[in-house]
Amino acid sequence: MKKILFLHGFYASGQCVPAVALREAFARRAEVLTPDLPMHPQGAMEFISDLTDREKPDLLIGNSCGAFYAQMIAPVKSIPALLGNPHFRMSEFLNQRIGQHEYKSPRKDSKQSFVIDEALVKEFAAMEATQFDNCNPQFSDHVWGIFGEQDTLAYFEPLFLEHYNRTFHFPGGHTPTADEVRTWYVPLAEKMLIELQYTNEV
Repeated sequence: MKKILFLHGFYASGQCVPAVALREAFARRAEVLTPDLPMHPQGAMEFISDLTDREKPDLLIGNSCGAFYAQMIAPVKSIPALLGNPHFRMSEFLNQRIGQHEYKSPRKDSKQSFVIDEALVKEFAAMEATQFDNCNPQFSDHVWGIFGEQDTLAYFEPLFLEHYNRTFHFPGGHTPTADEVRTWYVPLAEKMLIELQYTNEV
């Protein structure tokens, strides 16, 4: 059975709508891992790196901040990745939201509130400065992007295309609904699991 690792957005958790929709769509066909990610970027990257070493997923799917992480992990671990509305400028996003906030879906540790402060913004800014350092032209066809045509939070398709080749669109916003995940994300994920497995084997 194939294994997919889903990386959620900053305000979300492993129980967000896209995560649940992916688990349901791939039931009995693939194992979909949807962990809660640490809030701080370095901690999140270390967590994802350890998890990929342990679980050896066949595909990464990320949304927003999760896609930001997936882009950096994919070439290092040689894991194909589908980036949904990747937010490559998280520091700018967070700098406008200093203060206390609530996660939009439940987390396993039951901690639903968190604080965005200047230190966190600087952590993301430091990571952004090197986020494309591991891009490999030989791996560029293994990272696909899918962009919502109504996304008003993050539109980074031009930046994505500076490093990767394949993009797709869906008629939705920044966070896909369950129907949009089933209609647009799942077929692309299935295609990647088939096409890129063959490429890797060859």
